[in-house]
This record gives sequence, C-alpha cells and structure tokens, in this order.
Amino acid sequence: MKMLDVANLNVWFGSHRDRVDAVKDATFDVMEGESFGLVGESGSGKSTILRAITGLAPDWSGTITVEGEQITHKRPKAFFKTVQMVFQDPYASLHPRHSVDQVLGETLQLHGFKDIDTRVVKLLGDVGLGQNFRFRYPHQLSGGQRQRVAIARTLAPEPDLLLLDEPTSALDVSVQAEILNLLADLRAEHKLTYLMVSHDLSVVSHMCDRLAVMKDGEIVEILDVDALRNMNAKHPYSRDLLKASI
Repeated sequence: MKMLDVANLNVWFGSHRDRVDAVKDATFDVMEGESFGLVGESGSGKSTILRAITGLAPDWSGTITVEGEQITHKRPKAFFKTVQMVFQDPYASLHPRHSVDQVLGETLQLHGFKDIDTRVVKLLGDVGLGQNFRFRYPHQLSGGQRQRVAIARTLAPEPDLLLLDEPTSALDVSVQAEILNLLADLRAEHKLTYLMVSHDLSVVSHMCDRLAVMKDGEIVEILDVDALRNMNAKHPYSRDLLKASI
C-alpha cells in the first residue's frame, strides 16, 4: 500500500514578477513502511516538498495523497495524527521556556490522550532519555538530547508517516550516528514510514530504501539504494552528485 503519493507537485513563493518556482512537477510515491530520501544541493526544493505536505508552504498545485486520502490546502486535525515532521534545528523547534514535560504533555493533550504521565515517561524511554530529563529545559540539554525530545514529540500522536528534514545536520558529528540509529530503530519498532531530506548521500544510503535526486526544483531521477551504493545512476547530475560524495 502507498503511504504517500505525490503527483505533479508545483510549489511557489510570491506572485507575478516576484514569483519563484521552488518545486516543479514533482512526482514520486512512498510505500507503507519504506524510508524514501530526497537528495540534492541546497535550494533544490527538497525541504519545500516536506513543507508543502505539512501545509507550511501554502502555495502549491498538484496532488498529495496520504494513506489513500487526497489532502486539500486546509489540513484536518486528523492529518497531524498521521503525519509529523522532525525539523533540522532542534533548538529552534522547541519552546525555550517549556520543559520537556510541557513539550510532550501539551502535544499529548492536543491530540486527545488522557494518560499523560504514563505516556510522557514512555516517550522519553522510546528515544533513549530517562525520567531525569522530564523537567529540564532546552538550554539544559545537548543538541543530541534536544533532537531526541523533538523526535519524542513527533511520536506522541502515534503517527504513521514521519517527515525528516535534515534531522542530524545541525548536530555534532559524534552524535549524528546515534540519532540516525535511533530513527532506524524507531522505524522498525513503530512500523513507521519515513520521507527524509538530506544532502549527505552516506546518510541516505544508511537510512533509505529508495531516493529521488533533485536539481533546480525538479526530480531528475529515482534510484534504489543498491544503485546508489553501486554508483549506478543514469542522469548526469546524479552521477556528478555520486562522484562528489566519494
């Protein structure tokens, strides 16, 4: 079953002479349980696709279907129980004056859960943080710990699809592998589907089953991970990208 189906997606910013076409006619699908990567240089439109899916980029045309339901420009509340997003910068995505307990508890309440205390403790355990982190604030956490809290928050509504926007690029190299391994474990444990944006092909090779290569807002090629590892790309830009990663 397809978890996500994107067809002929166009995303733009501004209007008339100021209009910038950030994504042009993008088409791809992500199967249930799959991890799918979007790769390309900065400004190629990767993150914009994630933002169009979540509603953070309001100007788009085309078709976006999640779990067989075509979404409109106004997302119903139920959409955010199915789809959640992990942002690049965990410090910016957490409220500096809210404790970890508030961050997770308010998210759970928003989605109608009752047994808040039990669920907060379980969420912290799921991301490798103990109860002693529960009443800390973002400034008391390392970058890796903050990203674990951000991941716990996305897990709170029990989603099926996680959108991962460069989830390790703002972290120290020493903790990047820890977060990637955590995400891989969570995908298996919770039977999650991932759509992951990255400029790092080694990350995509480790995390993804298939990937789409983007250039100037367009998808130029879709590869499986074996083709990536074997440097077996057809499009010249994809081949150049692979060579540059060696």
